[in-house]
Amino acid sequence: MTDRVLILGGRGRIGSSVAQDLATHTQAPITITGRSAEFGKAVSLSSGGQVQFLVLDLAEVDKLQDAIANSNLVIHCAGPFHYRDTNVLETCIAQGVNYVDVSDHRSYTSKALNFSEQAAAAGVTAIINTGIFPGISNSMVRQGVEQFDKPEKIHLSYLVSGSGGAGITVMRTTFLGLQYPFETWIDGKWEIIKPYSERELVDFPPPYGRTGVYWFDMPETFTLPKAFPSVKTVITKFGSVPDFYNHLTWIAAHIFPKWLMQRRYMIEFLSHVSHSMTDVTNNFSGIGVAVRSEVTGQKDGETAVYCSTVVHENTAVASGCGTGSIAQLLLEGKLKKPGVFAVEEALPTDLFEEVMQSRGIKINHSWL
Repeated sequence: MTDRVLILGGRGRIGSSVAQDLATHTQAPITITGRSAEFGKAVSLSSGGQVQFLVLDLAEVDKLQDAIANSNLVIHCAGPFHYRDTNVLETCIAQGVNYVDVSDHRSYTSKALNFSEQAAAAGVTAIINTGIFPGISNSMVRQGVEQFDKPEKIHLSYLVSGSGGAGITVMRTTFLGLQYPFETWIDGKWEIIKPYSERELVDFPPPYGRTGVYWFDMPETFTLPKAFPSVKTVITKFGSVPDFYNHLTWIAAHIFPKWLMQRRYMIEFLSHVSHSMTDVTNNFSGIGVAVRSEVTGQKDGETAVYCSTVVHENTAVASGCGTGSIAQLLLEGKLKKPGVFAVEEALPTDLFEEVMQSRGIKINHSWL
């Protein structure tokens, strides 16, 4: 019998992209969930009934447990993960069901990693922080780290055009990331950094070129040092196109009162206003994404820098490829690592290169 996949939040932009990727690259029967039959963007059902829809709210615990029990793999796309508990992951572990998510916030990542021993004991492979960033970005770092005798520094830069083709949830995630200072691994010790600070001009591939990026709170800031203990510095920076969005985001992070930015109604207001603005600017900026990974370290007794870049014309589709590829490997039995792991610890580089190639995603490499 073919393994069944349950995609929670599967009617959102990211969730539907994951469903589309899986429908393209596997034969697995897929069930996508949403809080109402009318809500959100339905995934294309042209795949001959491969994709079904289930009305489900995560608060409906019994219904959720039944849905998980009838699945072999659960993909959690119901963000933002700032607000999420680990109930879905815990239920998967209890029922022996493999788990993947698109989480992108350290609070959730930290909570999820605490269940690694239980997952390992249950034989459950749980891979968190999949998608494009985090996700494909983490695997690009691993690919770079493996070029060195001793990797020492990781610099990740992300760039999104307009809305990125994603929904309102991604806007919420951006503004939620501005609420609090966060810890980063700098020169072998933890330092507190203000979000959206220290603008830096970074060279991205065409069509972007030299563009401003800012410190942004991502789970990689603490999962990468754990995965690669010789690394003494991890930098994660994010920027938007057009550039005036960066300046507006900087104002929200540094000028607006902190107490105001920590109110949910303010996050909702900013998210909806931003999404309305991108509806206009998407027409000339596009909705693409670029990721640049730069690893510095020792190779053959000398300091060297290895740079990897990827560009995709649609951020949501790229995220679907990142998550869908890992789900595909789990379904095919090529990836099995009981426990809870971030992508860079779970996915071997050879498998990463294989699934990216099968999706036509080209990662460019160069020694600087």
